[in-house]
This record gives sequence, structure tokens and C-alpha cells, in this order.
Amino acid sequence: MLVSLVLSESNPAGLLPSIILAISSLPKQLIPSIGGLESLNIFHWGFSCLPLLLPKSRAVSNLLEEYHTKNANLDFEILLLLQPLHLALCDTLQYLTTTSLLPAELQLLSISLVELLLLAASPQAVILKSVLWGCGIGVLVTCTYVLKWGVTLARVPKWRFRRPETKSKPRKSAFFGTLGTSIFAKTAIASDSSDDDVPEPWARRPLVSPKLHLKTKETVSKYNGTAENGSVSAIEPKGDNKIPNGTPNGDPDISFNVQRRHTLPTLVHVPPRSSKRTPSGRKKRSASSTVQSFFYLTQTQASLRKWLYAGWVYLCIIVIILGGVREYVGEFALHGNEPVGWALGYLFGDLPWFRMEVVKANFQRWICIPPRSGDEDLESCHLGWVEHLRHASFGEANTRLILCVYWLGIIVLGLAIVFRLSAIYEVDTRRKVFHFMMVGMLLPATYVDPTFAALALSLMLAIFLLLDLFRASQLPPLSKSLAYFLTPYVDGRDLKGPVVISHIFLLIGCAIPLWLSLGALPRTGANYLAGWEVPTREISMVSGVICVGLGDAAASLIGRRYGRRKWVWGGGKSIEGSLAFATAVGLALTLAKAWLRLGGWPANNDDSWFMTYGKAGVAAGVASLTEAVLTGGNDNVVVPVVLWLCVKGLDI
Repeated sequence: MLVSLVLSESNPAGLLPSIILAISSLPKQLIPSIGGLESLNIFHWGFSCLPLLLPKSRAVSNLLEEYHTKNANLDFEILLLLQPLHLALCDTLQYLTTTSLLPAELQLLSISLVELLLLAASPQAVILKSVLWGCGIGVLVTCTYVLKWGVTLARVPKWRFRRPETKSKPRKSAFFGTLGTSIFAKTAIASDSSDDDVPEPWARRPLVSPKLHLKTKETVSKYNGTAENGSVSAIEPKGDNKIPNGTPNGDPDISFNVQRRHTLPTLVHVPPRSSKRTPSGRKKRSASSTVQSFFYLTQTQASLRKWLYAGWVYLCIIVIILGGVREYVGEFALHGNEPVGWALGYLFGDLPWFRMEVVKANFQRWICIPPRSGDEDLESCHLGWVEHLRHASFGEANTRLILCVYWLGIIVLGLAIVFRLSAIYEVDTRRKVFHFMMVGMLLPATYVDPTFAALALSLMLAIFLLLDLFRASQLPPLSKSLAYFLTPYVDGRDLKGPVVISHIFLLIGCAIPLWLSLGALPRTGANYLAGWEVPTREISMVSGVICVGLGDAAASLIGRRYGRRKWVWGGGKSIEGSLAFATAVGLALTLAKAWLRLGGWPANNDDSWFMTYGKAGVAAGVASLTEAVLTGGNDNVVVPVVLWLCVKGLDI
């Protein structure tokens, strides 16, 4: 509601859906329930629709009129369905993230996605909606069961698969056949992880017993289909409870160095399970029918099926992106232009050789080429020297290429530093390198081309989500490499659920203030770049980068090393860390204001530097207090939004 009120001056249409979603997000315990808390609460649904049941209200009528003007495809029926959509989306997000997010964070995430679905109007917002909603729903519809099967198959240990049949079987000893079927098969049931390829140490110890009951050759051959009956004989140990050097039937010595995963020919001969606990103290768990259906596969068949599952997921994602998402983006975000050709012109349109090749091949209708630099670019001089360089000297497309090269250099340098520090510093220090990387990438570049930065963050968010989907689903060949790369940088929150949220929420925390700021600014641009230029810049654009990249990093580094005084409400946050957070954010906001003025962009106010220092200090103090109080939530997302509200409200 705070965000909607701040944006209502330029976009009043978003206020009414925000009121409905705010009522829909009230806890179930506060609303009288019809049928129980877990069932669909009709009373809550009706309560959320109260803002729509006031037809005589002039304010509501004006809001709906504005709503229909900007969103002609939405009406009362769609607004009535916001509460069920919000609840269904919360359940889906909770299933995907399990316990990685708090209930309040799930509510905020669901509301943000619904608002994006309803209010996306700019080209960047439409692209973000298409990649999140289009790809997300497409993957859920086409790949849900395949992903479940793939995860289940990946959790089956290799030694539980059926051994491939061979024409000539080696001779088995009586002791080996029974011991392998009884002891090691029982151990197989106790674990359900694919990492348990090697038997536990206690399972490999020699079994010494006063009396061992062993089956004879006839009984063992019965399993091979050669004998009609069998008998059981007992062998008394010799000496000091030692295993005899030979069996009564003349079999060779028995070796106890037996690997567990090759001792179970089929699952049919596994003895009945018991409720006894294993030597490790864990109670045995029964395998589900879905897991048991994979036990009859051989290792080769299981590997082939894993690759088939992965191939189906990759194929569906490629079809979704190149099919539905591409058509939707071209129609509603790029004014009917083909997305691939538009992207080529957007990045390489100012290169002379590229323009020549496009003209030679007669691809002007497919690849959008910007007009040549002329007298109209001289008008950019009044916007400042940075805008003049971007428009007249380098060219808009060449400036984007320069930014891409700059970002790539920061990423390579940051990864080199992280790998160098891996053997020296702890995990938290290495994680903060990524925070500083975001500062180096986005703080100077966001003002240069904010719409391009917003587009890059949207695409990177989609790539991060897809890569984490591959990792969590254990799809070959990327899952293991991604898991090995992310393991040294995860924290306790990442281990609560299947999704590693640290890097995703780091990117979201930097991107949300920029997306919100662009949603409140007017748009310019001509031809195929209509809606891709903003005439002004705001400090609120970089508030997320400042908060996450500098404030959070300073609070963590200073608080862990020099924090001695804790806040009275608990949570582990120190007063020294909060002071470091406020200091870093206040200085960064002041430097962002200085960069805005030095770059020559039009300022949003004429405040003196003393007034700017005071406003930056107040905003930094509020954000620092929020970070200190927010002990259970994810401060990488909530605190940047709070800082954005302060910067916009104080008009820094």
C-alpha cells in the first residue's frame, strides 16, 4: 500500500488492485472463516471485494475509469478474482520454495507478481511479465511431472538399481549370497540419497558371530533356477570366534571387502522390513511406489531416462521462449517488431559494418537500425555531457555495447577475487564480494541508460531462475556444476528449501527500486525505441544497489568483527553494524546525488548540499533501523523497498 500510494500520483490505476490485494493478504486468523481456516473462506473473498461494491463513490468511479483507460482488457470480473489468484499463487510459491521464505515474504512476492500481471504497461515491464508469468506457467504446465520424476530418480542411489543380466554368471559362495542379500539389502532400505553410493563404515565391518546360519549351494542355486530344493547348515566358528578358512562344501575363503551397491541383484529377494533402528540411530523409511518403480531399472537405463527427462525440459523451455514468449514480447512490448531482429539492432545498430551488412542482405524489415547521427543529436547537449556523449559521440547502441563489456569485466574480476579468497576468508566475507560487484556494475551505469539496465536485470533474473531450476531438479549436465559452484556461498536460509535464494534475492533487491522508479517516470523515444528513453534520472533508481551492495555489506563486515553491543529485541544484530549500515548508505546517497549533478541530468529539486545531507541521513537511519529490526525476514528485498520509499518520500 505504501508503494502504491507513492506511485499513485503518476499511476492512480494501481491503487484499487493494491487495496484488494492488501485485504486479501490479511492473516486467516483475523477473518471469520466459513468451513475452516484451510478451506476457501467465502467471507474473506467478499470482504476483499468491498472496494468494488461502492458504485456511487466518485473516487472509485474515477479510479475505474483511469483503470480502464490504461488497461482496457481488465474489468470488474478480473478484479473480483484477485483474491483467489493471490491465494493460489501463495500456495504455488510455498510449494516451490518450501521453508526458504517467511509467510509475509510469500505474501509480498505474490502481490508483486499479481501487480506485475495487471499493471505492466512499459516495454520493460511487459518483458519482465512475459519471462516470469509466461515461462513460469509454461514450465509448470509442461514439465511438472517430468521434474518430479527426475528429482525422484536422482535421489535413488546407484547401488539400488537392478544389475544387468549377463550370459555367464560367476560362481557364488553360499556365505556371500546370503550375507549380501540379508545384510547389505537391509542397509539399502535405510537411505534414500543418491550420494550414498559407498556403504557406511559400519556396514563394511566384518561380521563376527558365535554362530552363522548359511545356506548351502543348493539353496543359492535355487535363486539361479537350477535347484529344486535346498537346506540350511550351520558353521561353528573355529578358535577365537574366527570365520573358518573354508566351508564344508569346499568353497574358497570368504572376503569381507564387499561393496554394497553390487550385492543386490533384484529387489524381489529383499527380506521383510522391520521397525528396528539402524546402527546410526535413524529409523528406516519406506520407499514410495514412485521410487520403487525405478528400482527395476539398470544403471544404464536410469542414466538414459535422466537424459530423456532433461531433454524434455530443455525442449519445452526452448519452445516456450521461442514460441509464446517471443510472440508476446514482439506484439505488446516492441510494437510488432521481431524480438531477435530488434535485439540485434538495439545492440549493434551503430556499428558501420553491421549496418552495411544489413542493407546488403535487405534485412531492414527484420533488423531495426537506428537513424544516423545528425543535427537532432545536438539537442542532447542540454541534457548534460554524459547524454551528449551517449547520443552524439558514441551512439546509443555503442553505449550499450560499452556497458556490456564493462559489466563483463566486473564479473570476471569479481569471480577471480572470490576464487582467490576462497582459501583465506570465511563464507560471509566472500559473499560480500558479490555485493560490491553489483555496486560496481549498476551504480555508475544505471544513470547512463536506466531502461537498458532494467532490461538486463530482468533477463538476468530469468536466467538465474532457470539455472536454479536445473540445479534443484538435478538435471544433467548442468546441475552438478551449478551445485558445486554455489555450495561454498550458501547460508542457513538457503539450506531450508530446494531453492538457493541468496543470489536471486540479491538481484531482486537491486532491481526492484529501479523498476518502481521507471514505473513513475514519463517515457520518450521514437520509432522502434518508443518507450525506451526516460528524460530524467532519480536517486531512487540506485537506492537498491546502495542498500544491498554497500549498506548490507558494511553492516555484516563491521558487525561481525567489531559488534559488541546487541539490540535489546534480540536477533543477533549489533548497534555497531547498524551504524556502519547508516553511514555507508548516507554517504552513498550523497555521492549518487553528486553523480546526478555532475553528469548534467536535470535534478528533481534545488536543495542545498546541507539539506541533501540531512535527508540522506534520515533515509539511511530509517533503512538501518528496519534492517536491525528485520531479524527473521530477507533484508535483501524488504530494506531496499523501505529505502526507496524514504528517498521518494523525502524527495532526495
